[in-house]
Amino acid sequence: MALFNFNRPSDYLDAAREMADSNRPTLARLLAEEAADRTSDPAEKARILAEFPGGSLQKDN
Repeated sequence: MALFNFNRPSDYLDAAREMADSNRPTLARLLAEEAADRTSDPAEKARILAEFPGGSLQKDN
């Protein structure tokens, strides 16, 4: 497993893909949601979340 430096949405997305590949779908979804939250383009947000299906796992603040 690689070390990640989380500075950009793509960093979260790379980590999400690695978690999905290692059979950790819940963690993958959480990382994908964080990547989507850090993305300003609505179409890109939708694409990210579609890649990792499931309902939101984030707590409401």
